[in-house]
Amino acid sequence: MRLLLIEDEAKMVSLLRRGLEEEGHTLEVCTRGSEALALGTPEDYEVIVLDWSLPDMDGMTLLRGWRDASVRTPVLMLTARGTTADKVMGLRSGADDYLVKPFDFEELLARLEVLRRRSEVKDGVVRLGELVLEPGRRVLRVGSREESLTAREFALFSALARHPGEPQVRARLMEQTWGPDFDGSANVLDVYVGYLRTKLERLAASHVTLRSVRGVGYKLVVGPPGGRAA
Repeated sequence: MRLLLIEDEAKMVSLLRRGLEEEGHTLEVCTRGSEALALGTPEDYEVIVLDWSLPDMDGMTLLRGWRDASVRTPVLMLTARGTTADKVMGLRSGADDYLVKPFDFEELLARLEVLRRRSEVKDGVVRLGELVLEPGRRVLRVGSREESLTAREFALFSALARHPGEPQVRARLMEQTWGPDFDGSANVLDVYVGYLRTKLERLAASHVTLRSVRGVGYKLVVGPPGGRAA
């Protein structure tokens, strides 16, 4: 997951950075609310971990501002404020979950995974590292960069993205993209894979590649964000 941590306690930041990155997540850190606001859209992240008490503003103020602006990114409140009244206020202000310090790291990981799954079910997006597929708008996105997909490109990419790392048979991909009654050239699949590769290159999404699998078809491979797919 690509995570945003808004936390001013240096020791907590260090512990979370080490633990989350060891689990394969990408973490961006802000120690002040103003830094988080300066980042632009928080929708570039899959989950936001937010402390209540920040040096320059109340975390609740930041959260309410996002929700008023229709920002839907899941937010996990991670704070020492653990009374029932605090939890109720946090959740009613727009937090999706609430975890009190001190906490068990395994529980934090589980809660982050649940929030991501809920988000994917709700908005239908598919996240492949930094690359996001938005079905509603039929676009591929990395940060603020976007590439629109045709109906065929979207169907083909979706079929591959549903099973990352797994080879997909040519005939099945053809059926999912053009329907069972398609009687055109089988080479059209290779042409459309080429279109998708070009759009991934324009997005600089080098961590996602479409690989040919000899005698089978194609597979989508995802590597670490910012790098190349292995």
